[in-house]
Amino acid sequence: MNKTWITILASVCFIFISDQIIKNVFLDGFRWNSNFFSLILTYNKGVAFSMFSFLDEYLKYLQLFLVSALGIYLLFHKEVLHYHSLAIGIITGAALSNIYDRFIHGGVVDYFFWHYGFEFAVFNFADVMIDFGVFLVLYRSWKMPKEA
Repeated sequence: MNKTWITILASVCFIFISDQIIKNVFLDGFRWNSNFFSLILTYNKGVAFSMFSFLDEYLKYLQLFLVSALGIYLLFHKEVLHYHSLAIGIITGAALSNIYDRFIHGGVVDYFFWHYGFEFAVFNFADVMIDFGVFLVLYRSWKMPKEA
C-alpha cells in the first residue's frame, strides 16, 4: 500500500473514530453551559443550518451517493487524490461519521452551540474537520506550482 492510501485510510479512521467518541460523550448525557457557548445534544435532520431537512430519510442516501460519486471521480483523477490525500481523508472521515449518525440516530449528533453576541448553528467536530479539509485543499491549490 503506498503513502497516498495510507494517509487517506489513517486520516479517515482517525477522524471517524475521534468524532464518534466525542459524540458518545454527549449521547451518554454530558452537558455544559456557559455565557459564551454551551455543549448540548441536538440532532440535525438537515445539512448546514438544517437546510434540506425536508428530504427526511432520503438525505442520508443522497449524501452517501454524493460521497461515493466523489470517491469514484477521485479514482480517475489520481493526481488530485495524491496531492490532496490528507485533506481528502479528513473530509471523507468526517462526512462518513455524519452519515453514520443519520443511519444510527436519525440525524447528525451536534453539540457545540455558540451563543455569545449572536446565536450560531449547533455543530460538531466532524463539521469543523470538513471545513479544515476544505481549507487544506484551497490552501494547497493556491500554493501549487503554476504550470507555464
